[in-house]
Amino acid sequence: MGHKTIRGEICYTSNKPGREGMVRGREYFNVTHQADGVRVMHAHCEIDDAPNVIRDVMMSLDADWYPIDCSVRLTVGDRYEGTGLMFLNEGEACCETVNRRDGRITQRIKLDGRVRWLGAHPICGDAMCLKIYDLSQGPGRQFFPNLMLTSPDHRGATGPMLFTLGFGIEYVGKERITVAAGTFDALHFRYVDTAGQLPEEHPPYDVWCTDDGEYLFLKGAVGGYMQTQYELANVIRD
Repeated sequence: MGHKTIRGEICYTSNKPGREGMVRGREYFNVTHQADGVRVMHAHCEIDDAPNVIRDVMMSLDADWYPIDCSVRLTVGDRYEGTGLMFLNEGEACCETVNRRDGRITQRIKLDGRVRWLGAHPICGDAMCLKIYDLSQGPGRQFFPNLMLTSPDHRGATGPMLFTLGFGIEYVGKERITVAAGTFDALHFRYVDTAGQLPEEHPPYDVWCTDDGEYLFLKGAVGGYMQTQYELANVIRD
């Protein structure tokens, strides 16, 4: 067999006063590393907080972890919201979306080069994105201007459409941490420099991922008005 797959579940909980530790959602994901170097990520995400969100994402990455294509289907408040299909090529990003409110939308965005990362809002993807940080530079901050999201909403509950932006990643260092799925050697990062990049600035967001080249999500915590936490509940490696 020329491929390997990681399967897991992430638990979403609240840190808000009076709701500490309460489950507010969940995510089931598969990441398959194929023999040709391509990675394909499937993620089913559920956010229980009203209006509830159900998101299904499939995204592929090339051997250098550049996004190739992505599909997103959204349900918000128990109503169909939209479905989008994106293709990201050298010099161009394309999207075809059908949205409940706006109907069919076509985007063709000319680029200087390639999109370095496409954020489609699954939490497992928040860890995979950290691969773009150059670890050879050691702890510090790096800014990435050539990025896109499938929604500028912090819950990823709009569109889906292509939204261009840039943000920074801070590498804090190596740690050994324990989560529900076990004890792991981890890399600790922080998403930074989002001011002016989104309609509403994203609160501070710390993420821990595995230190094994797979960038498997282990733990995350968002401050500010969101006050949420994410943790790897279980994992199976084929």
